Amino acid sequence: MWSYNGTVPANLTHAYLEAEQKFKSASSNPEKVGALEEMLRTIPKHKGTEKMQADIKRRLSRLRKEAQKKTSKASQKPFHYIEKEGAGQVVLCGPPNSGKSQLLKNLTHAEPKVAKYPFTTQKPLPGMMTYEDIQIQLVDTTPLAPETLEPWQLVMIQQADAGLLLFDVNDPDLLVQTDFVLAAFKDRHIVFDGSQSPLLFVLGNKIDDPQGRGNFSAWQELYQEQFQAEPFSALSEKDLVKIPKRLFDALEIVRVYTKAPGKKPEANPTPYVLKQGNTIFDVAVTVHREMAQNFKFARVWGKAKFDGQMVERSYLVEDGDLVEIHW
Repeated sequence: MWSYNGTVPANLTHAYLEAEQKFKSASSNPEKVGALEEMLRTIPKHKGTEKMQADIKRRLSRLRKEAQKKTSKASQKPFHYIEKEGAGQVVLCGPPNSGKSQLLKNLTHAEPKVAKYPFTTQKPLPGMMTYEDIQIQLVDTTPLAPETLEPWQLVMIQQADAGLLLFDVNDPDLLVQTDFVLAAFKDRHIVFDGSQSPLLFVLGNKIDDPQGRGNFSAWQELYQEQFQAEPFSALSEKDLVKIPKRLFDALEIVRVYTKAPGKKPEANPTPYVLKQGNTIFDVAVTVHREMAQNFKFARVWGKAKFDGQMVERSYLVEDGDLVEIHW
């Protein structure tokens, strides 16, 4: 029964309760959307149900967005498809010899072929990068170049959760390469302003070469209106250590830890990874359907709450929260 703090408003209608039960037993996105729409129609409209109405609307909006994304992406599966693993998928892309494979090798346990000549990467290669207690998937891709560009490469970039776009700032063809990539991205409506997924970071690689920093500055000055690049070296430990945290933030995810009521937390717990904006109820749904169906209340240990504070199901979880769900 949908409730807050273990209580139910006395005037919830039979029609609403039936719709709520449909939502709890729904297994597909369309079924959940239909049940939520019915709940919103039948819930009594008064001050006592304002939080419930807001929670239903938020959940309905999220499910509709997810359905829209799945519909738009389902018709285009990349020819070389890499199944997403870990907390998120980040695509490494760029012109030939821009340093993508070197970056993958230095951040993961993958063993891509790294050479000074171009086009050594013939197909996508995944590797898992560690960030604290989670894994983020990096995927090295074939070069973005007129000789090799195929539609599936751009689809793969669009369907990733984030992207790192690398350029070799010392390449004699840097300006031609940059213009080609910008034109290819424009045709596919891939943008750099963060207004849509994936979030792209542009790295001017190989600044450790003698002319590297000067070349980077001149290149960025020419293209500063199109994108904001950062000076970078895939061989610099100082630059490499910044990447995992940067990508974790870009994925907009939170790690939530759980413990059984009355028990101590595990010594090295494995977190549940959810998107920012998810609630404590979403955690219950992720852990176990039965837990969500019988949810009563939860206690939270985290930065935003005092230890063991009781929270409603609409509480937005934050990274690092330890939760104890009562059901």
